Amino acid sequence: MQLLRFVRFVILVSLVIKGVTVSNAGNVKVSSPDGAVTVIVGVKNHQSFYMVNYHDKTLVTPSHLGYLLNDGELGAKTKMGKVMRSQKDEIWTQPWGENDTTRNHYNELTVNFREHTGLSMQVVFRVFNDGFGFRYILPDDRHGKEFQIMDELTEMTLAHDAQAWSIPSNHTEYFEGIYHTDLLSKKDTVCTPLTIEYEKDLYLAIHEAALEDYASLNLTPRRGKGDTVCLLAALTPWRSGVKVYAKGQLKSPWRTMIISPTAGGLITSNLMLNLNEPSQIKDTSWIEPGRYIGIWWSIHKKQNTWEMGPSHGATTENVKRYMDFAACHGFSGVLAEGWNPGWGQGEKISYLESYPDFDMDEVTRYGLEKGVRFIGHTETWGNATLLENQMEQAFSWFERLGIRAVKTGYVGHYFDGKELAKSQYGIRHYRKVIECAAKHHIMIDNHEPAMPTGIQRTWPNLMTQEGVRGQEYNAWDRRGGNPPSHTVTLPFTRGLAGPTDFTPAIFNFSEIVPGTHPHSTLAKQLGEFVVIYSPLQMAADAIENYEGQPALSFIESCPTTWSRTLVPNGEIGKYITIARKERGGDRWFLGSITNEEARQLDVALDFLDEGATYQAVIYEDGPKADFEHNPYEMTIRRISVTKADTLHLRLACSGGAAVRVEKCKN
Repeated sequence: MQLLRFVRFVILVSLVIKGVTVSNAGNVKVSSPDGAVTVIVGVKNHQSFYMVNYHDKTLVTPSHLGYLLNDGELGAKTKMGKVMRSQKDEIWTQPWGENDTTRNHYNELTVNFREHTGLSMQVVFRVFNDGFGFRYILPDDRHGKEFQIMDELTEMTLAHDAQAWSIPSNHTEYFEGIYHTDLLSKKDTVCTPLTIEYEKDLYLAIHEAALEDYASLNLTPRRGKGDTVCLLAALTPWRSGVKVYAKGQLKSPWRTMIISPTAGGLITSNLMLNLNEPSQIKDTSWIEPGRYIGIWWSIHKKQNTWEMGPSHGATTENVKRYMDFAACHGFSGVLAEGWNPGWGQGEKISYLESYPDFDMDEVTRYGLEKGVRFIGHTETWGNATLLENQMEQAFSWFERLGIRAVKTGYVGHYFDGKELAKSQYGIRHYRKVIECAAKHHIMIDNHEPAMPTGIQRTWPNLMTQEGVRGQEYNAWDRRGGNPPSHTVTLPFTRGLAGPTDFTPAIFNFSEIVPGTHPHSTLAKQLGEFVVIYSPLQMAADAIENYEGQPALSFIESCPTTWSRTLVPNGEIGKYITIARKERGGDRWFLGSITNEEARQLDVALDFLDEGATYQAVIYEDGPKADFEHNPYEMTIRRISVTKADTLHLRLACSGGAAVRVEKCKN
């Protein structure tokens, strides 16, 4: 096996050791490299199952593996055949991300099962020190003929009930919901990631990885024997009721569980990324993370319109004004929604021409002259085929103009009026867009997506995705906007699926709907810029609200891709601190945010370099700051710190802090 390039003089040998046994007599098992996680696989009463132990304690009790197909069932009357083992220990480099390098270290077990009908399946388990993943491989038993998956019969039966954070699958559009906590046994079908406080000092996150040409996973909790809770796979169906259409060999996505003694360990896990394939893009030099601004918040605040008219936002003059601001303040891009004709007219929308008051050639030329790129936007209203029919021409046009990023959108309950976005139909569409964009050196910011599953490792032009109840709800939501606990819950829930385009950094909290505004302080908005990760990070407010504002200096300095990420503290739904080190430099950036409860957070700086002195610039809530009555009061202080010091951060009710830590020159 070819040795990989080693990083930081750390030599890690990647070995593949294969051994084959034939066994129906007993169970087989595989443990994580450190021995903490053990998966046992076997057949009982002719049914295939697996179970999981963590530090010799049963975590997942015997749980079924299998499928219901249109031509038979797998895992029901089965025998275990070949068992294969391998292991890997490698380091790979991310072109962008929360860390510059990632260690991929696991032990693998592949178990073959054969039904009495002659149909067969393989189940591949990879066990890491912080969890495990497994996937099905269905061989080409039908010699290329199509078959249908009617149900995936996977179970994950936890040994006891526990508190969990989730959004309901059946009543949440575009994943734009508030994460609520309750006992697992009391929940309806939920979307993943599903985050669980299983016991004191033991947290779990259940999700999937490498979702390709398959249906998205949901989970239905059911009470089992005693205090057990069985989580049943509930795939998103086609309108026909079929879950997946397939032919030839089929590989399912990985079913994943992160296991951590701390809630912060869920955030820093790389298990999902490691279960995706390496990059399909050989030259990634054109992929450029960055900060951007845009004509967006002013539209949600009813000051501008998407459609052309007297208050049209995406005019040549207005976009140039935003580009001037971007060039002056270090933003790399400007987004303008509503630049193209057809808004509000369904299938009449075009991505190949612009409104008469928006000169695409002039705007892109003007921006590039100033070092600022225009960010395209392709809202479809769910008409996925409309985009597919135009994207080759549109992306070619964008490429010629120097546009490097496009925000896609799918506001509409069904794709093409018939299929759910989370179904196999939608997954196939998203992949077509990503691959076409890559061909034209275009990065994608996908709104109304399927829940991310780490595909950005394979296609690193998929930069960020929405799939979250974002900032716009603080503009027009009739129920008052997002609660203070929302953004201290997201890193432990939606954030586990990957980069999140939440659009932070609102500086003006005026209202168009009484009672609806960001329920935070100004300092919390800065903290969210670090806490909620996105490599394309939007400072979402209108530029008028940034002019002359000292808080903008933190945004101007904050990178969007990192060499190292840590979580010094955090409790789900209560508070969190995230520390990130910039790539190619020595600066660290910290964000701390809290729910409606004021608190002081102490952050040890033991991650700094030994023997070095730093200056910490701290943006935090003022003494009388309060998110309801005094959200704007903020102080900026500077102190000298070393590795031995601890920061003492004062956070108001729904407040926050943002810190830039710079190494002093000798």
